[in-house]
Amino acid sequence: MQRDQNIINRWSNSAPFWDKHREIIRHMFAPVTKALVEEAQITTGQSILDIAMGPGEPTLTIASIVGPQGKVFGVDPIPEMVAAARREASCLELNNVQCEVAFADDLPFRVDTFDAAVSRFGAMFFPSPLDALREILRVLKPGRKLAFAVWHFAERNPFHFALSRVVDRYVEAPPLEPDALDSFRFAASGKLREILKQAAVEAPTERLLQFTIDAPVPVEDFWTLRLEMSEKLRERISTLSAERMAELKRDTLESINEYATNGRISFPGEVLIVSGSKPHSQQPLLE
Repeated sequence: MQRDQNIINRWSNSAPFWDKHREIIRHMFAPVTKALVEEAQITTGQSILDIAMGPGEPTLTIASIVGPQGKVFGVDPIPEMVAAARREASCLELNNVQCEVAFADDLPFRVDTFDAAVSRFGAMFFPSPLDALREILRVLKPGRKLAFAVWHFAERNPFHFALSRVVDRYVEAPPLEPDALDSFRFAASGKLREILKQAAVEAPTERLLQFTIDAPVPVEDFWTLRLEMSEKLRERISTLSAERMAELKRDTLESINEYATNGRISFPGEVLIVSGSKPHSQQPLLE
C-alpha cells in the first residue's frame, strides 16, 4: 500500500504538541469517545482495538471501561504518537493497554481477536479505507461491532471553521482532490457508510452526533493550541510576514471570541458516527 509521506511527516511533527495538550484534547472530544463506546457496545472484560489512537485516546479512556480483566490495543502509524501513548499508559499504571506502530490496513493481530474496534477521527486518513475495513473485519470477532467517528462539514464545526474562514482570507487554500486525505473527507452523509457496505460490513448505519466541544482555556491559548495541533495550518501561514501574521492572529482571536465565555470556549460540534458488525456467517479469512 502506497503511504503518503507528507501526511506521515505532518503527524510526526505534531505528535509532541498532541502529547503536550493531551488533557485538553481528551476533554474536548470526550463526548465523541462516549458515543463510540456506546455504539461499539464496549463493556467490562472485553478486548478492544483502537485504530489511529494518536497519543493514546480513546485507548486510555477505554482501558478504564474494560477494566483489569479486559485489554485495549491501540495502533497508530506514527511512532512518536505511539511512544507518547506508551508513556502515558505507564504513568497511569495501566497494565491492560498495549500500543503498537501499525497501519489500519496491516494489523499485527490474529483472526477473530477483538470484541470491538473503534477509530476517532482516523478513518479520514486511511490511504485505502476499503482495505482498512477488510483488515479490521479480519481481526474482529464474528457478530462484533466496529464504529468510526468522522467530522461532519467544516462550516458546521467552528472548532475548525472559526480559524479557517480567517486563514483563507490571508492564504489561498489549495484545491483538494475529491478523496484527499483530509479531515472532511467523509463529511458527506453516506460516503463512509457506502464503503462499509462494499467491505461486507453487516447492517452499516450512520448517525449525526451533535455535541459541545468545551475547551477550558482562554482565547489566546486556544489559538496556540490549534496552531500546535495542526502542522498543515502552520505550513499554510509560514510564508506570511510578521506584520501579516499579527493581523491574522488579531482577526482569528476575534473570530474565536464569538464562542468564548468566562475564560473558556464552547463550540457546537457535529460528527458522523458510522458503524456496523462483522457478519456471523463470514467465510474464514487467511491469517
